[in-house]
Amino acid sequence: MSTPRRPDAPPADTRKPRRGVLIGAMFLMATSAIGPGFITQTTNFTAQLGAAFAFAILVSILIDIAVQLNMWRVIGVSGSYAQDIANKVLPGAGFVLAALIVFGGLVFNVGNIAGTALGLDALLGLDVKIGGAVSALIAIGIFLSKRAGLAMDRIIVVLGLVMIAMTLYVAVVSDPPVGEALRQSVLPDEIGYTAIVTIIGGTVGGYITYAGAHRLVDAGLSGPDNVQAITRGSVTGILVTGVMRVVLFLAVLGVVAGGAAILDSPNPPAAAFAEAAGEDGLRVFGVVMWAAAISSVIGASYTSVSFVSSFSPALARNRSWLVAGFIALSTVVYLLLGQAPATLLILAGALNGIILPVGMGLLLWAAARRSHDLLHGYRYPRWLLVIGVLAWLLTIYIAVQALGGIAALWQ
Repeated sequence: MSTPRRPDAPPADTRKPRRGVLIGAMFLMATSAIGPGFITQTTNFTAQLGAAFAFAILVSILIDIAVQLNMWRVIGVSGSYAQDIANKVLPGAGFVLAALIVFGGLVFNVGNIAGTALGLDALLGLDVKIGGAVSALIAIGIFLSKRAGLAMDRIIVVLGLVMIAMTLYVAVVSDPPVGEALRQSVLPDEIGYTAIVTIIGGTVGGYITYAGAHRLVDAGLSGPDNVQAITRGSVTGILVTGVMRVVLFLAVLGVVAGGAAILDSPNPPAAAFAEAAGEDGLRVFGVVMWAAAISSVIGASYTSVSFVSSFSPALARNRSWLVAGFIALSTVVYLLLGQAPATLLILAGALNGIILPVGMGLLLWAAARRSHDLLHGYRYPRWLLVIGVLAWLLTIYIAVQALGGIAALWQ
């Protein structure tokens, strides 16, 4: 089944990659990863491990690059969505992959909407239900605009830069022990294995892995002629995510090194920002949380719908409305419940851990055995395939760990 393209998209083998689309794709991947969960996990692990968390960050970035290099390369060179490649490798596998992605995306999107509400509450003191609804309307407006793709690319980049700049301000104010963090990035006092596994899953798990690559396919920036641009985008997207995690880590590390017990707070990230910069810090936290959450709303909705839009011409034609409906449904669930149901969050998180090795395994098989037809005769680099397989083996371990979340539902 061929992948539908936007009416204004150039041919897949265009020789002039559009810089704006590439930047938008890599920021879409990065900001999809940088959501409320990203902020909470980074804060908690920094408080638990201190400067030793720097080593976990470095290792996770290297593994994430290995994963994304392969995922983006296969999807980008083929010019097809992941679910379409999966269906050609193993009939029916693409439908299963799509179902898992959409379920996980919907559940976590409820959490993303809740994150926008918390951000506006900290920034403006706005009622959480009003804040969530307003944020959802803003996201829906982006997708219903006449030039939705261009609007999304630009807004995502702005939100990503705002998050980094605001968090950098707090990092400077908190005065972290940078030298100690640098030392422990290579010679850690403690290796946080749980932290490494968790943040890898949160950076390239579920729909996040496919967000940027699917954006390139939509824009027509794909095919063997665009390998260099695809590679550059995949690595840079992970580096942007890494920069945000490092900056947030340093901001929290400065607070923790000063003796603050932020884990005793019901909202550790907000407590860390407030401890570092007082009332201004709390406002900055509001901006960062809102930007992180609404960019994740955009990323989750766009990517989830991209996993079903290729199954029917009618779905492809009404894609913007499907995304708007996806956001609206997430918002209704949030307004009714106030948060994503805890049981569904556990299940979705566990399934996200399983999605990564399944999807990556199918794409690596396409690279190794089906490059003659699915990758248009492209000769896939053996070194890239080797590091991809090694990273894939690690994702299997992550999946086994994630299965514990499903087992917990029965207890």
